[in-house]
Amino acid sequence: MPTSRKSDQIANPLRRNLAIIAHVDHGKTTLVDALLRQSGAFRANQQVVDRVMDNTDLERERGITILAKNTSIHYRDLLINIVDTPGHADFGGEVERTLSMVDGVMLLVDASEGPLPQTRFVLRKALERRLPPIIVLNKIDRSDARPQEVMNEVYDLFIDLDATEEQLDFPVLFTNARDGLASTEMHVRGESLQPLFDAIVEHVPPPTGDPSAPLQMLVANLDASDYLGRIAIGRIFNGTVRLNDPIAVLKLDGSVRETRVTKLFAFEGLKRVEIESGAAGDVVCLAGIEDITIGETISDPVHRVAIPPIAVDEPTVSMVFGVNTSPLAGRDGQYVTSRNLRDRLTRELVGNVSLRVEDTETPEQLKVIGRGELQLAILIEMMRREGFEVQVSRPEIVVKETNGVKVEPVEELLIDVPEEFQGSVIAQAGTRRGVMTRMVNHGSGRVRLEFRIPARGLIGFRSQFLTDTKGTGIMNHIFAGWEPWHGSIPARATGALVADRTGVATAYAIFNLQERGEIFIDPGTQVYEGMVIGENARSNDLDVNVTKEKKQTNMRASSADDAIRLIPPRRLSLEQAIQFINDDELVEITPKAIRLRKRTLASNQRPKKPE
Repeated sequence: MPTSRKSDQIANPLRRNLAIIAHVDHGKTTLVDALLRQSGAFRANQQVVDRVMDNTDLERERGITILAKNTSIHYRDLLINIVDTPGHADFGGEVERTLSMVDGVMLLVDASEGPLPQTRFVLRKALERRLPPIIVLNKIDRSDARPQEVMNEVYDLFIDLDATEEQLDFPVLFTNARDGLASTEMHVRGESLQPLFDAIVEHVPPPTGDPSAPLQMLVANLDASDYLGRIAIGRIFNGTVRLNDPIAVLKLDGSVRETRVTKLFAFEGLKRVEIESGAAGDVVCLAGIEDITIGETISDPVHRVAIPPIAVDEPTVSMVFGVNTSPLAGRDGQYVTSRNLRDRLTRELVGNVSLRVEDTETPEQLKVIGRGELQLAILIEMMRREGFEVQVSRPEIVVKETNGVKVEPVEELLIDVPEEFQGSVIAQAGTRRGVMTRMVNHGSGRVRLEFRIPARGLIGFRSQFLTDTKGTGIMNHIFAGWEPWHGSIPARATGALVADRTGVATAYAIFNLQERGEIFIDPGTQVYEGMVIGENARSNDLDVNVTKEKKQTNMRASSADDAIRLIPPRRLSLEQAIQFINDDELVEITPKAIRLRKRTLASNQRPKKPE
């Protein structure tokens, strides 16, 4: 390991590099908002939206952070670089690479929910890197807040993760991020975030490194600009970099590429500002380096010492992305060919370290392997909004062989439900090979259940879980390890209603099909043979004519159709559609539509399921 990691020399006493880590929806991005406001990052008359760091449409719509982002704030004479990380396990690759840029972490925990699976995941990564933590109990104003019990759970979590004595000596702050208040006392309402700023200055060590040594910088994030090309974001561990300096890029495959620094930026609030030079301990952006990827080292051209690349947990879920082959292909999308698809996925690999793409037997299809269904669904949604048409298969679990034994990924599943639903949830998890490991009842009317469950068992579980708990349940899961194969898990018990001809769906036909099962489409929808238009109440697939019109007769009155009462269709979101399909079905995604279809469209070529 290079000296960059072992050096104890303080590079810059006026810098602090900090990552905010937490479980999804515990208030990280809201807290960053408050820190930016109180540090004077915005003008007095500046219009600023809430959750300003969630700057993509998808993040705003879903209320989750997907991409790790950098910002910086000034406090007294110090510059504090902050990284806002995702809280969802599927985007764990984003968390892992950002921890290489920082010297301390702020662990945010909901004062009611306490530490959840993702909290454990990111904290373990931080403790492995020996990063000192600051604990922040957020949402302290919640009516069901239980700060003392949650603090005990946090201590238990630290001990469980084998934290050292120094790491257990952490400061604790109690905050209301929405109102921008922090206090060091549990029952004292704070007046501002001043105590939090002070804790950062006092407990996060200044970055180490030698500014006079040869340059070493690890690329931990990427951005792109129409004018500057690819922009490498990372932390300088040793040395100094200036505008127009010659540099060497040490590639992951062992090759070296020499180039120059054409532009140099630092973070100033939410903006990037041009700077003349950056030194050890700084988080900077370098432009003008073609084909650079995450994990590569930018070094002095003479003294070439690579920093070990970022280790990322293996992806566990795969899906096959293919060119859209339905009869309606090419009507909505701008990018529809296999070359477009391959180029887009190759581009995604540049900035997404936890994703892999493999070739399949046909050039029209590519196998994409990621951390979870949500990560892959977000990728599909981004492609869809960019104008791509694609069809995807049911998610499959990556299976390995260890010492001749077939092993599969297992997840730790944490469920929080009202007491009356616990029976149905336990039964549902049991059918999916889940084993309950813990059950806690706080006496508040809700029960917390913990399971170890094969990752296969979680495919399609979320939508069933929300139905069983009438939308009141909360579930979280995280990769726990590899275990021997748990046995078969039953697939979807119901069959599909499949259109048997091309045409336009009519209200008359849908009305007569409603008793057969649940319908997914509206009258007037364009359908084709092999398209799934609903869920059959029975286990077999049923070919139906959804384009049938009522025959005209001279006995028919003009008001005869008024009696038709259609049940509103069940509209499947992208994630629900991916979870719903069976192995013989695909989801067709275009910029304007999400359709379900059979792999084999012609009904006379599909094998029939037994009645």
